[in-house]
Amino acid sequence: MPEKVVIIGSGPAGWTAAIYAARANLEPLVYEGANTDENRLKGTLPLGQLALTTEVENYPGLPAGHSREYLSTALPPERQPYWIPDKKPQPGHGINGQEMMELMRQQAVNFGTRIVTDDIVRVDFKRHPFVLTALEGGTVEALAVILSTGARANYLGLPSEDRFKNNGVSACAVCDGALPRFRNKPLIVVGGGDTAVEEATYLSKFANPVYVVHRRDQLRASKIMQQRLLSNPKITPKWNTVLDEVIGTDHEGVTGARLKSTTGGATEDVACTGVFLAIGHTPNTDFLKGQLEVDQTGYVRWTTAQRTFTSVEGVFAAGDVADNYYRQAVTAAGTGCMAALDAERWLAHKGWL
Repeated sequence: MPEKVVIIGSGPAGWTAAIYAARANLEPLVYEGANTDENRLKGTLPLGQLALTTEVENYPGLPAGHSREYLSTALPPERQPYWIPDKKPQPGHGINGQEMMELMRQQAVNFGTRIVTDDIVRVDFKRHPFVLTALEGGTVEALAVILSTGARANYLGLPSEDRFKNNGVSACAVCDGALPRFRNKPLIVVGGGDTAVEEATYLSKFANPVYVVHRRDQLRASKIMQQRLLSNPKITPKWNTVLDEVIGTDHEGVTGARLKSTTGGATEDVACTGVFLAIGHTPNTDFLKGQLEVDQTGYVRWTTAQRTFTSVEGVFAAGDVADNYYRQAVTAAGTGCMAALDAERWLAHKGWL
């Protein structure tokens, strides 16, 4: 018998879809991703991008505070954050990304969601029930599919950049920019497009100065965005430069950055407490291999306004795999809810419930 609904992905969109689908008696099956070195290097391990984030301050209902007792009772022992069983101090002033994702996962499990820790590497949407093939070789048939594989932030690939991820290196200003470690301190934004300008402008509310590092002598951003950046007294462009190395210590995190000239090769060390990469995102849609319509940058295309419908009837998309604009946990969760409701109503319309 085919599954009623299979959810591919395990970020806020996937777990929210699972919660709604499970409460609707759809008995969802979630492929949360595989624990492989390849996924670790790409930042696509189970629990999604949010699991790579430190404090989460902008998700409603999770104010800063002591969460040890709650987490110790809400999560099974084998999935509790390390500092609870080890009786170590709580690492932050509020909940962090991994803890939040574990809570979402557990909430889905509590309602009967089944989970497979594996990647879906191939899909066949040209037949129905749909056929999904996993990394380890197994296949599953599904009446409906919800895609929530997200998008991964692009990084430069520097060893020092990887060393300080979540300890001063970030790819999301809205997620991390207001953290205490960055307030009234110098920061660096790498990039030259609209995203980089948006990130730098947002960070200038908290930090001072904000250096924008760009390999050319002018921005790629739209003219109005360039004007916004150049007129901001807190933002200083660093033209014809690239990030050569992130400087810091394991205890303090990022303390500076080494910049390198693209014209003469000279280097300059700049003091800062954070480095924000704004060089784009890559949606995790390679496994679709043309089975579903995507836009020019690879994001799944929603085909109907206010719905999570895709170009294939019975396949729905939620979260950052289709949203290249907001890319926030709360918006991803919202579209996860929508996708589950859309799938339930479609299945009912077809007479399969």
